[in-house]
Amino acid sequence: MDRERLRRLLDDVRLGRVSVEKAVERLRSLPYEDLGFAKIDHHRALRKGFPEVILGEGKSAAQIVAILRRMKLHSSNVLVTRVDSEKAARVRRAVPGLRHDAVARTLVLLREKIPPQGRGAIAIVTAGTSDVPVAEEAAVTAALLGHEVERIYDVGVAGVHRVFDSLDRLLGASVIIVCAGMEGALASVIGGLVDRPVIAVPTSVGYGASFGGIAALLGMLNTCAQGVTVVNIDNGFGAAFAAALINRKA
Repeated sequence: MDRERLRRLLDDVRLGRVSVEKAVERLRSLPYEDLGFAKIDHHRALRKGFPEVILGEGKSAAQIVAILRRMKLHSSNVLVTRVDSEKAARVRRAVPGLRHDAVARTLVLLREKIPPQGRGAIAIVTAGTSDVPVAEEAAVTAALLGHEVERIYDVGVAGVHRVFDSLDRLLGASVIIVCAGMEGALASVIGGLVDRPVIAVPTSVGYGASFGGIAALLGMLNTCAQGVTVVNIDNGFGAAFAAALINRKA
């Protein structure tokens, strides 16, 4: 249930097209619906502007299917994150119309056109090719939220001239998401070059002493570049949602 659907329902009640009893029945599952193993927050679109997102990691295909089927009744578009290809195939057989992105590890149910919401583009940058899955999770999320995405991949500090070659594209964006593993230095470099908000995403890419992204996380948290904020390790979704809130039209 989002603002537009609620507005249409109230108009239908006002004009006599829907009875009060039927309207109450449609609103009965607000603010959430209890499936036993999950409580679906159908009210979230009214509060946040976007429906609850399903984290596929740790859930069975059957659980994802059950949640999706209920969300289809209340939400126009649905996003599932962290879904491997095998699980995605099982879910898609049960729920028609899903689009799977194997790189981003996402499932998207797109039923309504997404109106543009941004004041400009969100640039998504990776230090290396190994960071692309996290970046693509961010890209899919940002696009589903109605924002233009500019991809700038494999421009890490081992060849810092690649960043300078992309500087015009970085300065053309409204918000920049930087995904980097290893020591995570790319966020500091870009943060020192631009006057745009930078959202740093440490990734779990790297050899042993990177500690699964902790080294990159600490490096990003300790940046001396102004305007850089940091989300959790591999959290492309969280970075994109924050970027969308920064970039959305007034």
